[in-house]
Amino acid sequence: MKVAVIGANGQLGADVSREFNRMGDDVYDLSHSDIEICSSESVREVLGEAKPQIIVNTAAMHNVESCEREPLKAYEANAVAPRNLAVVAREIHAVLIHISTDYVFDGSKKEPYLEADPAMPLNVYGNTKLAGEAFVRAYAGKYFILRTSALYGKNPCRAKGGRNFVELMLKLASERDELRVVNDEVVSPTATSELARQIVALSRTDNFGLYHATAEGSCTWYEFAKKIFDLAKVRTNVVVAASSEFPTKVPRPKYSVLENNALKVLGLNSFQTWEEGLRSYLASSYQTN
Repeated sequence: MKVAVIGANGQLGADVSREFNRMGDDVYDLSHSDIEICSSESVREVLGEAKPQIIVNTAAMHNVESCEREPLKAYEANAVAPRNLAVVAREIHAVLIHISTDYVFDGSKKEPYLEADPAMPLNVYGNTKLAGEAFVRAYAGKYFILRTSALYGKNPCRAKGGRNFVELMLKLASERDELRVVNDEVVSPTATSELARQIVALSRTDNFGLYHATAEGSCTWYEFAKKIFDLAKVRTNVVVAASSEFPTKVPRPKYSVLENNALKVLGLNSFQTWEEGLRSYLASSYQTN
């Protein structure tokens, strides 16, 4: 199959491109220099010429603080751009695979969110991503929407300073005697390589719709940091912190764990636990045991 990966030079996009290539697909890597997804004309011109059978949209404005400062820009990237892709995907009879987020929820449920649970975003990022979901549903003929959480991968994430949470923790541990890490936000850290494999697996089906797609289990950011240092055999003092200690932070859901219910019903869930995913990531990156 011919696959167009939007954001192919990004943290998730690089792994998605690599996985489709590994499976023998004809992959068309597209970065911002190749296509302007906020422009319907650019989307129609580039994808109309390429005529992919599958379009994977990994591009987004996902720096939460930047979204609050520039809400119009966030809406264009996270809502208008998916709309443009959905419209053209329908025109060229392509399947659209769109990546969304756990931030569409407010975290008040306190137990894993199912796909059918009502969304209630707390910030501009979550609201614009939810709008993007709505546009995909409305305009794409055949689509997969995958909500995920706390991604980390080998390819640099430019929007977050080039380092994912794992790399950031290891860097800071080499520079400081003590680290303060938030312990009142619960997530499901998910490796981009695992999400990429799940995306490819779903692309082989016609079970279109909305899916939650994260590693199994959950932890706080503090617990995640502790596990990183434990597996990487790094000794550092990690201190519990509350999100309220960081008054400049944009409101985030305190609990944004997603239950991969729809994938499990179909027998398609391929995710490891978050600890297993982290162990695999560190083993491949740092040759840990």
